[in-house]
Amino acid sequence: MAVFEIRTYTAEPGKLEAMHARFRDHVLPLFDKHGITSVGYFAPTDEQLSNTLIYILSFPSREAAKKSWEEFRNDPEWQKVKNESEANGKLVSKMESLFVEPTDYSPLK
Repeated sequence: MAVFEIRTYTAEPGKLEAMHARFRDHVLPLFDKHGITSVGYFAPTDEQLSNTLIYILSFPSREAAKKSWEEFRNDPEWQKVKNESEANGKLVSKMESLFVEPTDYSPLK
């Protein structure tokens, strides 16, 4: 059974669009390269979360997730993209991660 990771990123003030651009233009192909399956990306509509990106990823197991994240973080292309996109300051002020498994009655498995 797959495991899902729900990630919530809070952007630094004024950096939300730059964070979206980094995902849109660079991160998604790198996720694919490292076996990180994107389920969905969400922009909250509640005003207090307007500076937030929430996304859901899928992995075959927690061990696979750990391996994929390690490979992603060590990828020279990611390190270059991160450094270039943060030339004027970091984009993310806070990151939260939660791993979940679908229930036996969940349509998404």
